[in-house]
Amino acid sequence: MSFDHPLPSALSPSRLQDFRACPRRFQYSAVERIPQPATYATTKGRVVHLILEQLYTLEPDARTDDAARSFVESAEAAIVTESVRDDLDADDALLARLRREVHDIIDVYFTMEQPHTVKHLGVELRVNVELDGVPMLGILDRLDRHDDGTLVIVDYKTGSLPNRNYDTQTFANAELYAALCEASMGELPRTIRLLYVAKGETIERHVTEVVVRARAQAAHDAWSRIERFHDAGAFPATPSANTCRFCAYTERCRASGVAVPVRPRTNGL
Repeated sequence: MSFDHPLPSALSPSRLQDFRACPRRFQYSAVERIPQPATYATTKGRVVHLILEQLYTLEPDARTDDAARSFVESAEAAIVTESVRDDLDADDALLARLRREVHDIIDVYFTMEQPHTVKHLGVELRVNVELDGVPMLGILDRLDRHDDGTLVIVDYKTGSLPNRNYDTQTFANAELYAALCEASMGELPRTIRLLYVAKGETIERHVTEVVVRARAQAAHDAWSRIERFHDAGAFPATPSANTCRFCAYTERCRASGVAVPVRPRTNGL
């Protein structure tokens, strides 16, 4: 028996990541569309992304540090809604911390790039295309055109630096974005640049045809499984300590009988 809820009209790289982590998480987030509560980390990330998006709507010479800071208040107002405040149980101290850390990130960001020199083709660029039979939708933080004519995917990261032993996982979403760009624009980006704007570090990876084809094939295979699970009316849960650690649906899974791992206690918490 299939679900009453339809499949999403398009598969995003982030939802594909959800499915790979746990098909049940995909069911809750993308099929049943059960809202996930805001977290401090996601809220800060959304505020920073909106500020940088607004910065790059300006003419190159106007993309200054002061201009970026002028967007902080409006970005916070747009992102930190009453429902988000409720999710965070936000008080004045938390909101002050958020604003302080956002300003710190702006400081760091301007040591990483000179925005007035950036030549981009779009910010928050929506790429909606069918890829190997899979309806895909990706939103790129920024797509640049280098002086040598090549395209560069730029992705802002507000979290911690990744373990470089897991670069395959770190670049997986962006490499799928590269496949979407090629399908929609007829041109393959040649570089992926991840800007860890809270840490002041950049990591890059060259894009290869082999990897892009592999990402497209993986998306195709995942979509086939998604359709099969949807038709069967059951997306299996694959609980693990890593998968469940930051999942918003653990209580729902536990209530349905899934053996969700208990989070280990940390001294002092």
